Formats: sequence, C-alpha cells, structure tokens
Amino acid sequence: MSEPLGLFGGTFDPVHFGHLRLAEESIGHLGLAGVRWIPAGQPPHRGTPQVTARQRLEMVLRSTAGNDRFSVDASEVEAVAPSYSVHTLERLRGELGAAQSLVLLVGADAFAGLTTWHRWRDLFALAHIAVSHRPGFPVEIASLPHELATEFADRRLPDAGGLRTAAAGGIVTFAMTQLAISATQIRKLLANGLSARYLLPDSVLDYIELHQLYKNT
Repeated sequence: MSEPLGLFGGTFDPVHFGHLRLAEESIGHLGLAGVRWIPAGQPPHRGTPQVTARQRLEMVLRSTAGNDRFSVDASEVEAVAPSYSVHTLERLRGELGAAQSLVLLVGADAFAGLTTWHRWRDLFALAHIAVSHRPGFPVEIASLPHELATEFADRRLPDAGGLRTAAAGGIVTFAMTQLAISATQIRKLLANGLSARYLLPDSVLDYIELHQLYKNT
C-alpha cells in the first residue's frame, strides 16, 4: 500500500498559519506522503463567505506554493453544487483507487460535530479520520455525541501505523502546536482597518490588500 495521503478541506476564509501548521504537522505525526488541500466552493454548514470561492482558492494556492508536499484540489470550487465531504471523498476514491490510504484531517471541534455532516457514517468507508487537538487536551469520548462516541471507541487506532495497513475506516488523534489564530479574528481585524500581519502568509496578505478583501461595506 502506498503512503497515506492527507486531505484537508475547509472554507479557508482566509487561509492562515493555523491551517498551515495543522497540514505541516500532520505529515510528521501521521507519516503522510503529503496533504491535498480542498477549498470548499459552497460550504453548506455556514453562510456565504464574504469573498468568492475563486479568491479563497487563490489564497490557498499562494500560501501552499512553497511546499512540495502540499497540493491543491480545485474541484469543489469549480463545482456548481454545495461542497459535501462525502461526495469529494467518493470522487477521490474513484480517482486514486481502492488501495490508496486516504486520511481526512479535521480539528477536534469539527470532529465533535461530525454527526451533522451529510452521510457522515459513509465517510469511514472512504477514508480514515485524523483529529488534531490541543496539547494536553485529548479527544474525550465523554464529550462526543453517543453515536460518534461509539464509532470513536470502535475505530480508534493505537497509533498512525494503522493508516498504512488499511485504506480507510480508522480514527487517529494527534496533538498539534496551539496557535490562537482564527479566520474570524483575521476578518474582524481587516474589517476594522487593523493589521493582520504575522497571522497569515505575506503572499496572502498582499493578495487581500490588492483586492481590498474583508473591508467593511
């Protein structure tokens, strides 16, 4: 079996150093061949982003350009339908084959809400799920909805080695460097004419300034 491939979806509105560190650290912690970034086109679980899907895609392309272990998948941005993870995973499974180990990267908060995702149980037939959490704050079964807690207990892998022995179906957790950065925080700073420097790459900030994104309207 080939090395596991990480899949990192999100709105990335805008992409920032917290996203980049999660993707980078997942490679080391999980032994991934790389991470494929998948910006959402029409995210179904939140309101319409302030900037266009094409602009968010461009910011992800700029932020990942210097890392040869990162790639960007524009399919959700180019699709006319809402972006559901299960549909994207079905497409990638068809593209990459049944033997390729796929690892969906999610944060602990997103994982706790997994039961609200479209066809959430089908995700396990298509990929492993890797849950990042703050150091010293592991994912606790007691904090999860009952259905998800059951899946977590049944599917949890003792270590990342299990990502290499099956193409899908496991859950693994890993601690990542805590960076108190959020896209919401960045948007508020920019809307109020304040600096967001050192919260996101200069290439992304330059693009935001060039196109006057996230300004109060």
